[in-house]
Amino acid sequence: MIRAFLLATAVSPLVLIATQASAQDLQTRTTPPPPPSAAPSARDDQVQFTAGNLQYDLEDEIVTATGDVRMFRSGDRLRADKLVWNRKTGKVVATGNIAIVNPGGDTAYGDSIELSDALKDGVVENMLLVLERGGRLAARKGTRSLNETVVLEDAAYTPCAVTGSDGCAKEPSWKITAVRVIYRPERGRIYYKGARINLFGLPTLPLPALSNPIGGDNNNGLLSPDFRYGRVNGFEFAQPYHFALAPNRGLTITPRIYSAVLPMLQAEYSALNTLGSYKIAGYATASPRSGDLLTPTPPGTPNFFRGYLDGVGRFQLSPNWSATASVRLVTDRTFLRRYDISTDDRLRTTASLERIDRDSYFAITGWYVQTLRVGDRQGLQPIALPEIDFRKRMKDGLLGGTFEFQANSLAISRPAGQDTQRAFASAKWDLRKLTPWGQEVTFTAFARGDVYNANDTLATTVASYRGNEGISARAIGAVAVDVKWPLIGSFLGGTQRLTPRFQIVAAPQTTNLAVPNEDARAVDLEDSNLFSLNRFPGYDRFEDSTRFTYGLDWSVDLPGFAFTTNVGQSYRINTRATLFPDGTGLSRRMSDIVGRTELRYHDFVSVVHRYRLDKDSLVLRRNELDATIGSRQSYVVVGYLRLNRKIDPTLEDLQDREEVRLGARVAFSKFWSVFGSTVIDLTDRREDPLMLADGFDPVRHRLGVQYEDDCLRLGVTWRRDYQDTGDARSGNSYLLTLAFKNLGR
Repeated sequence: MIRAFLLATAVSPLVLIATQASAQDLQTRTTPPPPPSAAPSARDDQVQFTAGNLQYDLEDEIVTATGDVRMFRSGDRLRADKLVWNRKTGKVVATGNIAIVNPGGDTAYGDSIELSDALKDGVVENMLLVLERGGRLAARKGTRSLNETVVLEDAAYTPCAVTGSDGCAKEPSWKITAVRVIYRPERGRIYYKGARINLFGLPTLPLPALSNPIGGDNNNGLLSPDFRYGRVNGFEFAQPYHFALAPNRGLTITPRIYSAVLPMLQAEYSALNTLGSYKIAGYATASPRSGDLLTPTPPGTPNFFRGYLDGVGRFQLSPNWSATASVRLVTDRTFLRRYDISTDDRLRTTASLERIDRDSYFAITGWYVQTLRVGDRQGLQPIALPEIDFRKRMKDGLLGGTFEFQANSLAISRPAGQDTQRAFASAKWDLRKLTPWGQEVTFTAFARGDVYNANDTLATTVASYRGNEGISARAIGAVAVDVKWPLIGSFLGGTQRLTPRFQIVAAPQTTNLAVPNEDARAVDLEDSNLFSLNRFPGYDRFEDSTRFTYGLDWSVDLPGFAFTTNVGQSYRINTRATLFPDGTGLSRRMSDIVGRTELRYHDFVSVVHRYRLDKDSLVLRRNELDATIGSRQSYVVVGYLRLNRKIDPTLEDLQDREEVRLGARVAFSKFWSVFGSTVIDLTDRREDPLMLADGFDPVRHRLGVQYEDDCLRLGVTWRRDYQDTGDARSGNSYLLTLAFKNLGR
C-alpha cells in the first residue's frame, strides 16, 4: 500500500446523485463507503489519500492512483477504483465504484466524478445520494457548486425503503420525480422543479412548486391534506401548513373548506422547553345552531360563532415537583359532533401541581366539567376548586407495620346547584405477616374524621346525595384481618396456584346520610372492590358494617397459555339498613356473587369476563365481556356490557344499560387490509323506562379499506351515525386518507 500526503487548498467531495427519470436507480450500491482515516491529518487543508498503486507522468504532469483509492480531507471521505489528476488542466477524474461521505454523513455513489483542482465543485454521472437523516436522491447527473449546493438533473427522491424484509430490492411505494432537484444542505431542504409524486410507479398530477425538509429539524411546509364527505357539511378539504417559529416551537394553520357550510379555521401551537412541553389547538367558524337539541335546526336560523379550545401541558419543575394542565372548552353541545372532531359527551378542564417522593405525596388540583349531554343542565355541573391532598407513609419500627397518614380538602361549587366543602384527616396502619404454614395475614386499622359544609341541598334531586344543610361532622373507624393461603403445584406440565382468601372487617355505625355524597355514587359490587376496606368509590360514603368476605383465586400457567379466575361473596352480621340501594349487590346481609375470568393464549387470544350473579336467583346482574382474537394484522374485538341492576332512578343516577361493541381488521395481503367497527345500543324500555330505544339501536359504525407500509398510508372509510342531536345529524360520511409518513424525515 502506497501512502501519500498532498497539500491542497481545499477538498470537500460531497457528491450528489442523479438518475435519469427513465432509469432512476434508487437501490443501494454494493460499494461500501470509505471508513475514516486511520491517521487523521493535522491540518484542515491537507489532502490525504491511499492507493494500491501510484504513477506520476513527469512529461504530461498526470498523477494516476489505482487500486481502492481513498481520499480524506476535513471529514470528507472518497473511495474509487481509479483517480486521475491532470495538473496542467486542473482536472481531477475519479471512476469506478465511487462512494463519497461528507462531514454531515450523506453518502453518494456513482460511476464517475469530475472535479476541479480545488476539489470543491464537480459533476457526477449516474449518482445515488443516501442522506444521513433518511431518504435518498438519484439522478442522471449531479453538480456541486462552491457553496455546497447540489443540483441534480432528471432526478428522483424517496424516503421509503428500497429493500423488503427478505433483503431483496423493491420499488418504493412513492417517490418524487423532477426535471431538476436542488439540495441545500445548509437549509436542510430539497427543492423541485417540474415535479410529480409517483404512487406505486404511476405519476399523479404535476406539482409546479414543491420543496420538503430532509428531516430532523422544525421546518416550514405543507402537511398531508384531508379529504372527506359528510351529509351535513358536504365535501371537506383541509390543508395544514406548519410554521417553524423556532427549533422548539411550531404553529400549524389548517383551513377547512366545505361545500355546504362556511369554512373553518384550525390552529395548533406546540412548544418544548427544558421544563416540559405544551400544545394548544383552536377551531373557529360560524354556522346555524339551535338551543333545542331534540329537533333539527330550523331553516333560516342565523349563523353564530362556534369554536373549540383544546390544550394540554406537562412540566417537570424539579425531580419531585411537576405541574400538569389540560383545557377542553366548546361553544355549544353539538359542535364537536357536527364537525367530526369528537364524540365525547363531557369535557373536562383540569390543572394540578404535584410533589412526589418515596414516602409522601402532595397535590393541589382543580376541575371544571362542561356537559354536552341532552337534558343535562350546565349549572348543575360541579366545579372542583381546589382539592388539596397530602399523604405520608412511615414505617412502624416497633410492630413492623406501615402507617399512612392523609389530609384532604375539597370545595365543589355549582352555579345553579348544591355547593359542598369537605375536609378530613385519616390514619391507616397495615401489618403483613407470613405464618409457618404459608398463609399471608394482613392486619389493618383505620380511623378518619370528616367535616362537611353544604348549601342549597334541595337543588340535588337524588335525596341520598344531599346530606344536611350547613356544617356536619362524623368519625369513621374500621379494623380488618385478611388471610390468603396460596397453594402451588404442578398441573399438565405447567404450574397452578389455588388461593383461598378470607377477610373480616369490623366498623361501627356511621352517620353517612348526614353528609353530602359527591364522589361515592354509582356503587356496584365487582371483583375489584370485593375485598376493599370500603366498597364505596371515593370518600363521601363509608361501609359501616361488620362482615365476612370469602373468595377463591385459581390460576394456571402453561407454555403459551394462562388462565386465571376468581369468585367471591360477603356476609354482613348486623341487620340494620345500609346505604346500598337494591340492585348494587350489597343491599342484603348476603351479597351477590362476583367473579372475573381471564384467558390468554400466546398473543392470539385474550378473553376477560366479569360478572355478578344474584345471590337468590343466580340471574346475571352484571355481565361484561372483552375479547380480542387474532394477530396484529388480522383480529376481531368484541365488547359486551349489560347492567341488570333494577335500581330506582330516584335513588341512583346510574341506570341499566346493554351495549355491544364489535371491531375487526383482516389483512388480505402484506400491506392491504379491510376493517370495520360498530356500536349497538341494546337497551330497551324494560331496562330503562326513559329510553326511546327498541332494544337494537345502532349508534355508529364504520367500514374501510387501507394500504399501509413503512412510508405510505392510503385508505377509504365509510362511517354512519344513527343519532340526531340538534344540527349534528345522522347520516353517512366518507374519509379519504393519504399520508406520506416519512416525507421530511
